[in-house]
Formats: sequence, structure tokens, C-alpha cells
Amino acid sequence: MTLGSNGNPLHTNSRTTGHGPLAPPQARVLAESTSFVRRHSLRLLAISCVLLIPCFWHRRIVATDLGSHLYNAWLAQLIRHGQAPGLWIARQWTNVLFDFLLSGLSSVFGFPVAEKVAVSLAVLIFFWGVFAMVSAATRRAPWFLLPCIALVTYGYTFHMAFFNYYLSLGLSFFSLAIFWRGRGWERLLGYALAPLIVLAHPLGLAWLVGASVYVVIAERLPARFQWLLLVPAAAALAGAHYYLWRHFIVEAAPDPLYMFNGADQLLLFGERYHLIERAALAFGAVACATDFVRRRREPGMGRDYAIPLQLYLLVALAVPLLPRGITFSQHNSAIALLTERMTSVSAALVCCILGAMRPSKWHLAGSAAIAAVFFPFVYHDTAVFNRMEQQAEQLVRTLPPNQRVLATILAPSDSRIAIQHMIDRACIGHCFSYGNYEPASSDFRVRALPGNPYVMSRSEDTDAMEDGSYVVKPEDLPAYQVYQCDETGTMLCISPLKAGQENDTLGVHPDE
Repeated sequence: MTLGSNGNPLHTNSRTTGHGPLAPPQARVLAESTSFVRRHSLRLLAISCVLLIPCFWHRRIVATDLGSHLYNAWLAQLIRHGQAPGLWIARQWTNVLFDFLLSGLSSVFGFPVAEKVAVSLAVLIFFWGVFAMVSAATRRAPWFLLPCIALVTYGYTFHMAFFNYYLSLGLSFFSLAIFWRGRGWERLLGYALAPLIVLAHPLGLAWLVGASVYVVIAERLPARFQWLLLVPAAAALAGAHYYLWRHFIVEAAPDPLYMFNGADQLLLFGERYHLIERAALAFGAVACATDFVRRRREPGMGRDYAIPLQLYLLVALAVPLLPRGITFSQHNSAIALLTERMTSVSAALVCCILGAMRPSKWHLAGSAAIAAVFFPFVYHDTAVFNRMEQQAEQLVRTLPPNQRVLATILAPSDSRIAIQHMIDRACIGHCFSYGNYEPASSDFRVRALPGNPYVMSRSEDTDAMEDGSYVVKPEDLPAYQVYQCDETGTMLCISPLKAGQENDTLGVHPDE
């Protein structure tokens, strides 16, 4: 972590900035970080163990795309053994790090263990990455904000299982922390993680480059001119907007734009999560206002707030200026939900802003109270979906091996977290999830040739299947549909499909 070994602020540059002269140079940031970890090793271990409880409180980790990632790791095994003709593995330089983790772990320990270990590793990288970035921004360890960082860690991005993107952000937060407080060659060392970041997702590197360039320029400006740097930065975002809208097929950010403020990461499975969001917004507003009032006469009080707040405003500006989805010519489907993903960065920057406050025990108490409501909500809702997936697993086990299975499983209408990929994990080792979207999208390493017997090869077909409007073709048969068959939406049934039939004809969806 980029702070002193006793947890106090670390000053690592002796030059004079717009904030006034800093303390004389101390030990290099990497040495100080290593010393910090040694001195606080038991505390860090205990925090990590508590942090991972949501990864182990159910048999399965409920996260939308996780089932699909696991299923495609199984398909990759079949491909390597020559057991899935018509499928192939593309050489891909990005959006694959998490999938490599799953493949490597599952080949040694099996899929249930691989799931727990890979997701736990991703959680730890993201959580401690945010911790390191807050430490770098504020020059002190944010111990009293640990519940806030945990809330961000288990937010929307986690539960949608955008784990390649999630890993890229966690690694980029570590890199930015090293760059922010490093000296000389250490700043270059901050980019040593760049290959891993790109292997996970290119957006992590885009964030790292943009933020580090802003930080290095802002720290060289006098404080009174620092805010003017927002003008060229905003102009760059406007230029990106113009270029993307002119050259690609884009989807504009959804309304209302004010919703995407970072706290939206806490909106998960239903309306009651709005209470959590409002509580988090109120806590942040009251905490910052209180700190401003108490420290209003303190010289340089706004110094630690300045750059995190500027970065937050730029990310907030990026929400309307950058697309929610974008389609490149070489892709069959859009790279989607960029707006929703972006607010993980917003939420991490909110933690940096809160970290600039003078630490107080009530900060810990307030954020812990919010977490004490949020995590029981998550436990209850994910338990329901775990039971549904158990049903799906039992249903497909009634079929002969290697059958094609389709599924239209819709989440409640007030949920932001999709659940349709539970059939993918249920099929591992027994059946083929015929409508799995990854091979058809060409965004992932497993690809499909037209006419293969294992998975659809067109994104239009996988989209229709998920919606329940796919018209079954004779060549798809034999195939079976898993569908919701009661008014609660939590009971699943299975039925054989016929040619000419829409796949979800029997599905019951009272929310529609």
C-alpha cells in the first residue's frame, strides 16, 4: 500500500507543488508498502477472510455471467480433447484473464473449486486495489472506510460477473497507486501490470492511462489552476464522443443520467436496494459536509479532495458523452453496459473522496450499518437463485447425456441482475447449453462454426432464445426447454421442443 509502515501518510516526492513543499523523501513507496503489509499482516488476513464470506455462503456464487464463464471453460476442455467438432478456441489478447484462471484451476481442482478460488482472487484484487488507490490519493490507510470499499466490491459489476473487467480495474487501481506516489523508476513500475490489465480487459488500461496522465499534470499545476485542467479533459471526452458516434454503431447512455453516480452499484435485485443507495448517498453527503465545516479554517484542507473529486467529475461527465454500447465492424454483437460498468470507477473514486476526510469512528459505524443491511439482502436474494439453479441441475440430469438444452429464465422485473445463465453451469459435464451467447458473440475465446451441434452460432438466435421468441428449427432437434412454470417465477420445469415452436411458449412470467 502506498503509505508509511505505521499507516500514516507517506510523502514520496521532495519537489514543491501547487500544494506547497512536501516532506523530505522517505523510503521508496514499494519498500514502504512491503513494510506496511508485514506490520499489518494479521489484520489484512482477517479482513480478507471476512471479505470472502459472500463467496462461500452458498454452494454456488450467484453472478450473472459466471455460469457462462464456467461453461465455456468446460467447452474449452472438450475442444482441446477433440470432443467438440465445430467449436474452436481463438487466440485472443484481451477479455480472457479470468477465463484462463478458470481453465487452469478447473483442470487441476474441478469446476466447483475453480469457481470459488478464481472469484475469491478477483474479489481480493479489486478490494485491495481500491484500498491502495485511496491510500495513494489521501496518503493514509482508509481503515474506517473498509465497509464502503466492501460495498463497492460486491456491487453491480461483481453480481453481473463482468470478472475480466473487474480484474482489470482492480489491477489498474494498484498500478495507479504505485504511479501516484512512486518516485522515478517506480512510476514506470506502476505500468508493469499493464500486460495483465490488457489481458483482462482494455478498459482497465484506458482508465489507468487517463487517470495517471491527469494526476501527473495536475500535481505540477498550482492549486488555483488545477481545476482548469478539467477543460481540456472534458474536451477530450467530447472528441471521443464525436469520433465514436461518427465511426461506429453506438447506444447512448440510458436516462436518467443522474442515477449513474457510483451509488447505483448498490442497486441489485429489487426495489428495496434503493434504500441502501439512498442511505449511502446520505452518509457520503453528511460525512463530507461535516468534515468541511470542522476543517474549514485548516490550511490546505481541500488538497486531498481536489484530484479525486476532479477525476470523479470527469467520470460523471463520461456517462453522457460515451456510449452505453458500441459495435465494432469485426464484432457480431455489441460491447454492452459500458455505462453501468463505468460507475465501478465512480464508486472507487467516491471512496477516495471520503478517504480525504479526517478519520472518525462514526465513519466506520455509519458505513458498517449500511453494510449490515446490504449483505443480508444479498444473502437472501442469492439463496433464492441458488435454489432455482439446484432445480435446473436436477431437471437436466433427468435427460440422457449430451442433449441440447435451451432456457428462458427471467429475473424479477425490478432486478438489475440477470439470471438466465444459471442453465450454463447446470449443464457442465452433462448437457449442452444450446443458447449460450459467448461463442456467437465473437467477444470471447470459444467460437462456433455454423451447423455445429453444440451451440448457436448467431447472436440474433441467442438473443431470441433468451427472450423466449426463438423459433425452433428441425435441425435443432432433439432439444429441451427449461422454463419458469409458476406465478412466483422460482419454479422451473423442462419440456421437449418441437420444430416451428417458440422456445418459451410454456413459460410463465407474471411481471411481463
